[in-house]
Amino acid sequence: MSTQDVMPVPVPVPPVKLTLVPENGALTGNNGRYEKYLPDLKGLYRDTEAFEALLADDDGKPVYWVESSRTEDGPGGLITGVSVLEPGKVGDEYFMTRGHLHAQADRSELYVGLAGHGVMLLETLDGQSKAIEIKPGEAVYVPGHWVHRSVNVGSERLVTLFCYASDAGQDYQIIERAGGMKELVVDEAGRWTTRPNPGHGGYRA
Repeated sequence: MSTQDVMPVPVPVPPVKLTLVPENGALTGNNGRYEKYLPDLKGLYRDTEAFEALLADDDGKPVYWVESSRTEDGPGGLITGVSVLEPGKVGDEYFMTRGHLHAQADRSELYVGLAGHGVMLLETLDGQSKAIEIKPGEAVYVPGHWVHRSVNVGSERLVTLFCYASDAGQDYQIIERAGGMKELVVDEAGRWTTRPNPGHGGYRA
């Protein structure tokens, strides 16, 4: 056998240890973090007057943030992190993340509840819609081709652990192009429920 026939031995990356700190909304050992502030969420909520009133009293703290660990690129790698969403409402809509569909739309994602009480709102491009509660010790598997966002329907921070393929990417604009998600998660007599979003015009990939 010639040296040209010898398969190269892959050089593995070193293992990474991560520590979850749900009470602080932190992931120690992370190598990435981003934050979203109230002004960043302009246009996300239906009640614009309520949003402007909230913005006038904004304390400048982030509404939600993500701490993540990305070690390997490509379809074999995983991005792992924690998503932290503060409690609150704009009008009768609960605080929520922007939501997204993966740019590689067939990529799935796993969310595990660590703290708080949330709802994963999931929708397909052809009009299916699901709202699944997530609490500590509960997990939601989001298959590929589902638009998804986290909603905090409780009175405490919603903290979730997530994991998805490194090459998945995110399309955040797909919801904006549709005029918002098909369903809204709202407070009705002190309990969460969903109702149709009158501004939703259908998803366009």
